Amino acid sequence: MTAPRELAELPFVDLLRPHSGPLERAGVYETVHFDRRTFDDAEAPNTRFEECAFTSLSVTGCGLRRSKFHDVWLRGARVVGSNLAETQWWDAVVLSAAFAGVEAFSSQWRRVLFSGCKLDSVNFRDATFRDVVFEDCVLRDVDWSGSALRSVRFPGSALHRARFGKSELAGTDFRGATELDMADGYTALKGAIIDSGQLVPIAPMLAAALGITVKDN
Repeated sequence: MTAPRELAELPFVDLLRPHSGPLERAGVYETVHFDRRTFDDAEAPNTRFEECAFTSLSVTGCGLRRSKFHDVWLRGARVVGSNLAETQWWDAVVLSAAFAGVEAFSSQWRRVLFSGCKLDSVNFRDATFRDVVFEDCVLRDVDWSGSALRSVRFPGSALHRARFGKSELAGTDFRGATELDMADGYTALKGAIIDSGQLVPIAPMLAAALGITVKDN
């Protein structure tokens, strides 16, 4: 996925204007630059962000449920203990960001790049992902249970204790992931792509999940 890696590469960079003040409920932000802003315990559900840039942003304990993020670019963001449930992310780039203890269930992600990010205990239950790339990321205790992942890739990323129970992984490509450690959901791998090196360590758990008894004479 080709994506702008620097702020100056954004097609709308000349239109950006700095943001000041608090976030508004059901606010509409277009071509706004949130730079070095800190939002703690802010409540701004149903807010729309379009062609916005976020740099060195800190978000803690915020409620952004059902908000929409379209054509947004984030670098160096830190999002902790916040509510991103039912949010919509389309055509987004997320660079060197950290998400911890985030509720993002029933969210939608299309044409999104995560690069150099850390995701820890993020709840993606019942979310949908299409054409999403996790590049050089570390994902710990991320819960994708019941989610639909289509054309999702993990090049250079490490997955630790990932949960995929009752997920749909059609076309999900794990090749290139540096680690594929699953807490559950082995039967959900139907339709996914893995390489032979990844198959060997998960083979016993996969066999057990399929009810296969492996017994040597």
